[in-house]
Amino acid sequence: MSDNEQISSLHKGQELPLQRDVEAISIPFGKTVTLAEDSLVSVMQAKGSTLSVGFEGRLYLIEGANLDAVGLEALPRPTLHEEAGDEEIEQFVWDQLRTCFDPEIPVNIVDLGLVYGCRLERLISGERIVTIRMTLTAPGCGMGDVIAADARNKILGAPQVSKVHTDIVFDPPWSREMMSDEAKLELGMF
Repeated sequence: MSDNEQISSLHKGQELPLQRDVEAISIPFGKTVTLAEDSLVSVMQAKGSTLSVGFEGRLYLIEGANLDAVGLEALPRPTLHEEAGDEEIEQFVWDQLRTCFDPEIPVNIVDLGLVYGCRLERLISGERIVTIRMTLTAPGCGMGDVIAADARNKILGAPQVSKVHTDIVFDPPWSREMMSDEAKLELGMF
């Protein structure tokens, strides 16, 4: 079973016992917390390489490397070969952004139209820095820190990338016209 099939085999509301203590990201606060072994979590969204779960009235994000805590195969952290060039790194960044989801919306942040741009810079030291310019569906959306942290963690899987900056901007403001046709279809917005 592929990584996506494994995660998408779960359904909303499905209850899963934690088979070990697991670090999860608290939503919308973005803080890392530990959920205890034998806790019963409820699947809220299973998309990309992360799992959004409910526990005791709160929402948490479990990253792919920790999926073994819910009885699935842990996903290896995405990475690139050491000799990857700038084009490959940029493609890797976009591929990783397509695995990032707002924990409440079943469409990745690229197709949702939240990513305005990506810039790769090489410093004199040879280090590469990635800057992601993105927005949120609304200025008051509390998911920005969680989405940005998820993107940073995934992009830093490339050994050629030293730092990832996420600039959250609101100009231009997001609108549903920024969504891909696939995203509109998924959300029933045609």
